[in-house]
Amino acid sequence: MALEQPDLSGQAAFITGTTRGIGRSIALALAERGCNVVSTGKTSEEDADYEDRDLEGSIERTAREARERGVDALPIKLDVRDEAAVEAAAERAIDEFGTVNIVINNASAIQLATVETLPPKRFDLLTDVNVRGTYLTSRAFADHLRDVENAWLLTNAPPVGIDRAPGSGPYAWSKLGMTFITLTLASELGDDDVGCNAFWPVTAIDTRATRYFGMGTEDDWRTPEIVSDTVLEILGRDPAEFTGNAVYDEELLRAAGVEDFSQYNLTEGDPAPGSAQLFDPDYSRPE
Repeated sequence: MALEQPDLSGQAAFITGTTRGIGRSIALALAERGCNVVSTGKTSEEDADYEDRDLEGSIERTAREARERGVDALPIKLDVRDEAAVEAAAERAIDEFGTVNIVINNASAIQLATVETLPPKRFDLLTDVNVRGTYLTSRAFADHLRDVENAWLLTNAPPVGIDRAPGSGPYAWSKLGMTFITLTLASELGDDDVGCNAFWPVTAIDTRATRYFGMGTEDDWRTPEIVSDTVLEILGRDPAEFTGNAVYDEELLRAAGVEDFSQYNLTEGDPAPGSAQLFDPDYSRPE
């Protein structure tokens, strides 16, 4: 069954971490549905060393690809750890489009390591990019979203259901912190009909980080499109009614009518639910 995708014509989305992977997929999926896009991230073609770095993608490339889909797009170089930069980016986005309906916290740092082996500076990076970045971005748009119709604040982070994660505790803490901030905002912005939700893939996703850190093989991954389809499914709902949820992509899409997930698989057969089990070791697919 094909998903009913929302008409986002005339809306605008501010998305963190759009240079590649999941963020880029979300940005282009929203553009396909008529949504203007603010493409943010740390990789810019204006960087002095851009040509020398082995990085596929940039904020400008994603913006160009969005424009090819018939919408307006604004690239903004952004370090989500920087309070002044985040506030300036939010003001620029609002000035450019008048209204920003959708804010998506996607930017994230990853390193799977034990508490003992992770260097303190890497712990700080995980905390600052993931938790602080989500906090700063959400805070910068909170008042604006209160006065906007069809307002959404979404975060790429897992459900909170554990109190320990041996082997990946610092990373787990930072990702669960992103969810905690988002679901707290569901209560704090609830009277203003802002839909605040977290979304997370059941399986690992084929991204640069997944490949760089050797997190399995193509048999273990799905394409980023399963996540962007999940975001579209959320955006097709009523934000006043669908808020305060932390959802798995596969479960939400199955409930929406998707029966065959092979379109998202890189190889034959459904990958194991490794991403869900990273935070919930007992997770298994519903029978």
